[in-house]
Amino acid sequence: MNYGTIKKTDISNGSGVRVSLFVSGCTHHCKGCFNPETWNFNYGKLFTEETEAEILVALAQSYINGLSILGGEPMEPSNQRVLLPFVKKVRELYPEKDIWCYTGYDFEQELLQDSRARCESTQELLDYLDVLVDGEFVEELKDISLQFRGSSNQRIIDVRASLHHAEVRLLNL
Repeated sequence: MNYGTIKKTDISNGSGVRVSLFVSGCTHHCKGCFNPETWNFNYGKLFTEETEAEILVALAQSYINGLSILGGEPMEPSNQRVLLPFVKKVRELYPEKDIWCYTGYDFEQELLQDSRARCESTQELLDYLDVLVDGEFVEELKDISLQFRGSSNQRIIDVRASLHHAEVRLLNL
């Protein structure tokens, strides 16, 4: 997996101050995407053990609330396979920090059921996430007043509560 950038003090992509990883590779190609260069799976740099270590050190800061994973598309199966062991490590080292993930895939229709997004890593990866912002960006529904999302069709899902109750539970911000 490649990644485009790492932001070590991001306040735009989740609650509080966050470390954000922008992975490469996306098959959605949303009209008006803010990050179209990351559609290419080969864009940026290779995600290595050194990259992991850099993020883990950044997460150690007391003022960091958690990790956000964006893209590109983190839930492309090839990205999930690389992200799963990394997210597992983040959860083990920093259980008090939350993990947000942004995806163009629909939580119920594409991540919880058979689809091109679902693979052998999907369920376990979802189990480690706290928040999932789902849905493709829709330029016609763009709303700059929305918190932590770009278009009104996108939802901010409390993943743990949703999996526990077997129904979507939106996060109350």
